[in-house]
Amino acid sequence: MRLGRFVRAATVSVLLAGVSSAAGCSGGARPSPRSVLPASTLPPTTTATTRPACTNASVLAGWSLQRRASLLLVAPVLDFDMATAHVAASDGAGGILFLGPASPPSDLASRLRSAFDGIAAPEPIAMADQEGGGIERLTPPVPSMPWPRTMAATMSTQQVQQLAAATGAAMVALGVKMDLAPVADVDAGPGPSASNPDGRRSFSGDPATASSYTVAFIKGLIQSGAIPVVKHFPGLGGATGNTDNGPASTQSLSSLQSSGLVPFRAAVAAGATAVMIANAAVPGLTSLPASLSSSVITGLLRQQLGFNGLILTDSLSAGAISAAGYDLEHAAVAAVGAGADMVLFGSTLTPAQTALLSPAGVDANLRGIAGAIATAVSTGELPSSRLDSADEHVLDAGHVSLC
Repeated sequence: MRLGRFVRAATVSVLLAGVSSAAGCSGGARPSPRSVLPASTLPPTTTATTRPACTNASVLAGWSLQRRASLLLVAPVLDFDMATAHVAASDGAGGILFLGPASPPSDLASRLRSAFDGIAAPEPIAMADQEGGGIERLTPPVPSMPWPRTMAATMSTQQVQQLAAATGAAMVALGVKMDLAPVADVDAGPGPSASNPDGRRSFSGDPATASSYTVAFIKGLIQSGAIPVVKHFPGLGGATGNTDNGPASTQSLSSLQSSGLVPFRAAVAAGATAVMIANAAVPGLTSLPASLSSSVITGLLRQQLGFNGLILTDSLSAGAISAAGYDLEHAAVAAVGAGADMVLFGSTLTPAQTALLSPAGVDANLRGIAGAIATAVSTGELPSSRLDSADEHVLDAGHVSLC
């Protein structure tokens, strides 16, 4: 303690002597302002380090490729089996899709919370097909709607928007945030059937009418807090067959420009947040299934229509995909490479596909598909920037912050 006081006293004496000497050398001139500044105002000797702001991209950069690839997958969940939902969440799937004829339990939201309990964020986005008519996975308890064609024939666009808002609110209350609807296809034929995937699922065979009702349905779902998915781009109206069963083609690209694409342009302009890609080839553009084609996804939807939201495939378990020579894993890599952000599978519900929808079967498919995507990125077959973009679109669609 005494030594410290001695050192401080000696230091002060030396400093005072230096000041007096400087004053004497200047002939009694005032010391420079810098020499008399208080120590508290002197510039700091060290610079504080600013921590980079946390973003989804910065968090994703720390994930393994397998985990990032898993975020692109939508796991099929048959008849609201919570064991499968838990497996999907544990595997890091970005979504779960409810399938099958069973009605959901009234306490589905609480069951989902239990299934996702203890799972690292983000939780999968729960989704279902709630189109109206015969395509209603959540009815009851979600109130039933007419077929879209009946809606357009008997209701105003305002009434359809209100009906979609009520439907979306009931879905969200069940914990299901995404509706794989509306069908924006322009179709006046019979169906849906083995030969025609649309039929009454379409609002109208008139492009303008289909556009106005598609936009009304989108606005209603968004109003309720649900996420609409407009399908099946670039339009299955007038397709040569049902792609669930085998290969099919849309109308030619030149015909689509004035017909099938019209509702999709209107949907994008109205703020659609998600689009599903068809599995049909597009004459004049690609001989591949559209869901595997960069000409359709990146060229037509992203670049020409200016869509910046989430892009999902139709089920890659469809007959059109296997007929094109792709197994599930290779199809998923091709779809993501073409510009898709989320991959669906298992939803055709053929006997063979249904047998694979056990928790163990879904787990095996999720791990296999994610592994194939991760390997494609690590080898350079799939650009890492494509995985970056897809992950960001998934998180943005679900309004998820990882920070």
